[in-house]
Amino acid sequence: MPAKVTKQTYLEWYELMLLLRKFEERAGMLYGQQKIRGFCHLYIGQEALAAGTVSAIRQEDPVITAYRDHGLAIAKGVSCNEAMAELYGKVTGCSMGKGGSMHFFSKEKNFYGGHGIVGGQIPLGAGIGFAEKYKGTDNVCICFFGDGAARQGSLHETFNMAMTWKIPTVFVVENNGYAMGTSVERTSNVVDLYTLGEAYDMPSEPVDGMSCEAVHEAMSKAVEHCRKGKGPYFLEMRTYRYKGHSMSDPQKYRTKDEVEEYKNLDPINQCLETIKQKKYASKKQLEEIESRVKKEVDECVKFAEDSEFPSDSALYEDIYVQKDYPFIIE
Repeated sequence: MPAKVTKQTYLEWYELMLLLRKFEERAGMLYGQQKIRGFCHLYIGQEALAAGTVSAIRQEDPVITAYRDHGLAIAKGVSCNEAMAELYGKVTGCSMGKGGSMHFFSKEKNFYGGHGIVGGQIPLGAGIGFAEKYKGTDNVCICFFGDGAARQGSLHETFNMAMTWKIPTVFVVENNGYAMGTSVERTSNVVDLYTLGEAYDMPSEPVDGMSCEAVHEAMSKAVEHCRKGKGPYFLEMRTYRYKGHSMSDPQKYRTKDEVEEYKNLDPINQCLETIKQKKYASKKQLEEIESRVKKEVDECVKFAEDSEFPSDSALYEDIYVQKDYPFIIE
């Protein structure tokens, strides 16, 4: 049975989602100021997926995802300081300033990226799940990818192997409707993406990705299935991103009215409304949450600003396992 959703769960969801939203909004502003360079893919609108997932899994459960990774990394425990510093390319970042927006990583928090190759993390997600099975743990890997990656051949190869070997991985397509900028309807004959798993007899189902409750319940069910050794699970989380694919996206493929319609389903507002209706928190408590979030985001920006860039010699570090590898010429 899914873990019980308590008052504390709602308050944790709200604070986490608000933190992710404010972090991403600040990142967008800093990108415009050229403090953050390169690619930057914001998670605004999709926060319920991160919040509902981490409340349904254990800290030991590994998570891997694509390049829209800031929200999931922070939800998994990567600090805002480490996250913002990584966006700045600073040595104090979670990938020591070498990964940037698309390549967040934290072995300590069991967060394995952040991958820029579309669909490249899908077979890796099966590999991580297989490693957990091989080691004899009951940990479950959660592998996220976008709707565009659902068209990659590696998905089908992975699904076939995962079912054959009963690998404990929950595959999650974050279907925000447009991949990089082309709708699912224009690129796939199959628009109900969860049905792709049915070809492999993989348990598969659609989920309201704008609802923390729905995400939490579906993820709890899927993880329990995997922990029992029954093999993988596939969830299609139907969500929406309010911003473009990346910061350079003019968003001409959708209307402003459509975006506003989805904002009426905003996961943060839905969670806040439940908290107010059930009287889980007073006005003062909610203001305290907002204050903590603002302080954390302000502090992480200062931390990133004050941190150092990697030295030139860092180009030659973390390349090979062998410390004295003889074939690097500096």
